[in-house]
Amino acid sequence: MLDIKFILDNKEIVDTKLSSMGEKIDFNLLENLSNERKNLIQRVEEINSIRKSTSKEIGDSKGKPSQSLIKQMKSFGLELSKKSEKLKDVENNLNNLLLRIPNLPLDSTPIGENDKDNKVLNIFNESKKKDSSVPHWDLGEKFKIIDMEKGAKLTGARWYLLAGKGAALQRALVQWMLNEHVYNNGYKEIAPPFIVNKKTMTGSGNLPKFEETLFSDKNNDLWLIPTGEVSLNSMFANEIINHDLPLKYVTHTPCFRDEKSSAGRDTRGIKRVHQFEKVELYRFEHPANSLNAFNEMVSEVSKLCDALDFTYRIVELCTGDIGFQSAKTYDIEVWSSGCKEWLEVSSISICTDFQSRRTNTRFRDPLDKNIKFPHTLNGSGLALPRIMIAILENNLLEDGTVKIPEVLREYTKFDSIN
Repeated sequence: MLDIKFILDNKEIVDTKLSSMGEKIDFNLLENLSNERKNLIQRVEEINSIRKSTSKEIGDSKGKPSQSLIKQMKSFGLELSKKSEKLKDVENNLNNLLLRIPNLPLDSTPIGENDKDNKVLNIFNESKKKDSSVPHWDLGEKFKIIDMEKGAKLTGARWYLLAGKGAALQRALVQWMLNEHVYNNGYKEIAPPFIVNKKTMTGSGNLPKFEETLFSDKNNDLWLIPTGEVSLNSMFANEIINHDLPLKYVTHTPCFRDEKSSAGRDTRGIKRVHQFEKVELYRFEHPANSLNAFNEMVSEVSKLCDALDFTYRIVELCTGDIGFQSAKTYDIEVWSSGCKEWLEVSSISICTDFQSRRTNTRFRDPLDKNIKFPHTLNGSGLALPRIMIAILENNLLEDGTVKIPEVLREYTKFDSIN
């Protein structure tokens, strides 16, 4: 959430940045609601002060209070009730408006309209790039490790079942990635709930704007998380963090997304599905260190791609393609030789204090002892379906078997899929 004072004091800057994202806000409505709120708060405080002094006057009187004084108290009580109710409505309207305003991109984020304007910063291991292979949906069927039919039978379209070495490969990837982040990168592992309430989902920025992409039981205020970021983001909601920053967390969760595919796009295989596994990185950082932390996270995820022997690239998202919560984002994409495309396996973002304001998460700055909002960062480390796609398609050998990356073999207990 953006600070309303910052918005109203910097209308031109805010308007320019939002316009670069294809977004706009009604500054007049925002300012009117803000002024109305201030006036109502002032009047409520005045009435409370008058009622307090009048009550004292009645208490100090030796005889029965006059009818005019009693009538005055009733009148103020009625006005207080109406003003308080009006204040509640105005604050709700103002809050709903602020909750729908996206984060502002950093000045370093390139300006652009959509993903075509994103910038490829670098390509790694390009000499290992394989031009063509068998698509993973055919390999999954051949080896009986990915079963789309049973997934559809159990749940519906775009759900899948992993079996045998497919399930073992996913488990191995999760364990290896968690160990890398915990033991080599200094993250603390968290096992959070996969179902959260509306307040938690709102704190991350997924509500109210993206409600239609979420699975939920609204009658009981329960929402299935689309990413582990949602749960980790609210761990210190309405608290002052009493630990030194940074706080670095990693979690493995299923992710649930009710995204609608374009007709004919990503309908085969497990590229875009309603449920998938993901290892997620999340950090609470001092604002002065968030850019350094961002670069560190990019390096950590890149090392995983190198260890898996992938051809991969780093792409900087433009203002028109950046996420709602993000101020700066790098996507890490691996080459998939069967699908013949680059697949995003991690999206690493600086969210500045956008999420911490939504959750009212604060910290005491050791430099000046003031209470401030920390910066938050998140990134996949990594997303599993597409990592499995890349392994299957890129590691297919001439004899028809799939080679398991060496770093995974102590976890899989096998070195090939055949």
